[in-house]
Amino acid sequence: MGEFIKLTAEIVNQIHDFIELFTEKMGWDLTDKDLHFWLIGIIGIVLFLSIHPILKALASLSFTTVSFIYTFTILVVIVFALEIQQKITGRGQMEFEDAIVGLWGFFAMFAGIMAIKLIFRALFRKNKRPAS
Repeated sequence: MGEFIKLTAEIVNQIHDFIELFTEKMGWDLTDKDLHFWLIGIIGIVLFLSIHPILKALASLSFTTVSFIYTFTILVVIVFALEIQQKITGRGQMEFEDAIVGLWGFFAMFAGIMAIKLIFRALFRKNKRPAS
């Protein structure tokens, strides 16, 4: 996990250096805050314009799917924040596998909840058959 974080940080640093050099060559006098404002703003809008139509289509089929995707996204942030916190504080081991296993726990429990939901639907539909 530590190596993954270091690799990710190195990639981000390389991109940062490239953007900083590019803006200097273009003659733009941008501060680090300006770069963050524009870069994150542009990335956010591109992501939104890409994701919104997909989630809108999924919501028309099943709102549960949208809720699952949203929950999973938040959990990814949480599990990596936990692993980074473990590395910073030295409490526990920072391991990529811990993050993966935690997310598998969510998948397993979500599958269980969906199975229970399907069972209840099947039971209540049987009881609601019209009288002949």
